[in-house]
Amino acid sequence: MKKEIAILLPYKESYHEDSAGAASIWVKDYLIKSKLARNTVVYGNLKKNKKPLTNNFKSLDINTNLLSKNIAYTSKLYKESLKHNFKIIEIHNRPESLVYLIKKKVKSKLIFIFHNNPQDLRSSSSVRDRMFIAENTDQIYFVSNWVKNKFFEDLPYNHRNNCEILYPAIDPIKKFPKKENIIIFSGKLNSSKGYDVFGAAVIKILNKYKNWRAVAIGNEPREKFSFKHDRFKEIDWIKHKEMLKYYKKSSISVVPSKWQEPFGRTAMESAAYGCATITSKKGGLPETFHKPIFIHRVNSLELFDKIKFLINNKSLIKKIQKRNFNYVVHKLINKVKKIDTLKNFYLNSNFFIKKNKQLKILHISTFDERNDHRLFNISIANKLSKGFVRNNHDIINFSYRSYLNKTLLNKNNLEINERAKSISNNYRPDLIILGHNNILESETILSIKDKYKTKFILWYEDALGSRGDGPNWKKNLSLIEKNNLLIDNYFLTTHPDEIKSTINKKKMNFLPIPVDENIENLKIYENHNRYKDLFFAFSHGVNFGKLKRGKSDEREIFINELMHKYPNFNYNILGIGNHEPKWNYDFYQELLKCKVALNLSRGKPLKYTSSNRIASLIGNGIYTFIDRKTKFYDFFNENEMGFYKDNNDLGKKIENLLSNPKKINNYAKNGKQKYFELFNNKKIAKRIIDKTF
Repeated sequence: MKKEIAILLPYKESYHEDSAGAASIWVKDYLIKSKLARNTVVYGNLKKNKKPLTNNFKSLDINTNLLSKNIAYTSKLYKESLKHNFKIIEIHNRPESLVYLIKKKVKSKLIFIFHNNPQDLRSSSSVRDRMFIAENTDQIYFVSNWVKNKFFEDLPYNHRNNCEILYPAIDPIKKFPKKENIIIFSGKLNSSKGYDVFGAAVIKILNKYKNWRAVAIGNEPREKFSFKHDRFKEIDWIKHKEMLKYYKKSSISVVPSKWQEPFGRTAMESAAYGCATITSKKGGLPETFHKPIFIHRVNSLELFDKIKFLINNKSLIKKIQKRNFNYVVHKLINKVKKIDTLKNFYLNSNFFIKKNKQLKILHISTFDERNDHRLFNISIANKLSKGFVRNNHDIINFSYRSYLNKTLLNKNNLEINERAKSISNNYRPDLIILGHNNILESETILSIKDKYKTKFILWYEDALGSRGDGPNWKKNLSLIEKNNLLIDNYFLTTHPDEIKSTINKKKMNFLPIPVDENIENLKIYENHNRYKDLFFAFSHGVNFGKLKRGKSDEREIFINELMHKYPNFNYNILGIGNHEPKWNYDFYQELLKCKVALNLSRGKPLKYTSSNRIASLIGNGIYTFIDRKTKFYDFFNENEMGFYKDNNDLGKKIENLLSNPKKINNYAKNGKQKYFELFNNKKIAKRIIDKTF
């Protein structure tokens, strides 16, 4: 099978059972369970007489006399990537290697795992380093929330869609093991790990309780302690699987670290194997298992009291052991599924959009030539024109913006009016549509009406409701009110009930955002590799196409509050954290990652009123939430579209849905079907014609 995935271990990491470190154990455990193991090759540096932890290993041998061994080592991996064209490269704990590959512009998707404090690692210590990594890496995982927080410390943002926590994990044993009166410590035997505290406390315990013994597993040549007792045994490093056997029979495990542990594998493993585990609160240790027993001051007196309390309460210690055994938080199968879902997404993310008269209609609008059709998938003008064609009408699209120049506005308007007359003289349209503009002068409209009995309608998609406080609503309303006596009908994405205007109410009709079968043709509910929970996107103007620095609005406040209240969701938010908006296929690619979406417009929610992205969301088969005040429940049930009162209500509903992927997919499918049934562009185009004629 072709190797599509490369995993790069740190240069000094030993991928060997006698001395495997955290990254090696991570990779070994993952590959044992992963369905992508056969697609994967692990790169490291291992002596030829050493047997690797898994068979899919290749050693990158370099000259040990080199000053920059890690760069030489990474450059070898780069050459391997050119040779094999890896689709994914996963790098562990060496930002220097990651940055090297980014600057080499490898075509592979880059996944990086931080096992330690990023601020202590070369090439991620500074704010500038970390921003570069955040904004140029496809996916970043942190072994704890503590490590993630250290990464974002002092950065101008505290969230990136590509940054997630992925804890080290364990494959739980099935049967609660038989326990002996053993207290265990494992790790480096130094004061940073709290070995001095453990040794002093455990000697006192052993003197007090004659039927207990203690064991410390590890070494530290740079720091020596002398703890002597006939029931206290120090053992040098042993194989990881042998270490697990000690956890099985030990009753109490102690992890009294004084330094900020990035995670604390010892605490996780010993708790999962049924130890009553005591830890400090340093770094990521509180995240390792369910309801840890803490020592708040890392000293031998407090530790002695904690151990003594457990020994004196046999029923309590048994209860804690059983709880730790039964409630393993970080299960290997869940971690493997999460990584494999992401990798499968990268490996299989190619998707394809299908490429594909009775009235004569002149549609004067903007058809996005000026943006090279960047907005083709959200262009109402294009969708309506296609809808008229599907109803067998003949249509000419006249893109007036091709003739606009702000410095020559009056002259431009004159030219556009003359061209509209000229086209009408040649084509003699039954209907002229002013699409999101009111560019024609009254004299032009009167002249065409008189000559050819042509009807005029205007559609408009920006905010018009006075109650909604949407952006520029007064200016927008003033624009469409011009020539209102000559325009036969209006079709507006703001519901007429929300509009106070001089326009005759009978002329104003609601225009839903249309979907087109060739544009909204995804079935996101069929994508089983979605690894993000909630999608939301906003921009500071679709024509501008980029974020405007220093600009924000109420949508960003809403999203930030939601992320604060529900930090455990996997967000995919475009428009904050320096994430530029995405368009057309790039937008779809982001959407394909997600399970549910949020449709949130600027201003107060109004009846049936929405941004044009609602069609891109529901129409492509993603279950979409919208503010209840929009009253879309008049068209859709909860099993087709989600309705929320506020961000608390939204968070609870998302939380409830995420536990039932099948329901999400069914609801998304229902929503797509209903939206196409109600608001496909063929049906909307027919309604426009029926209303007008």
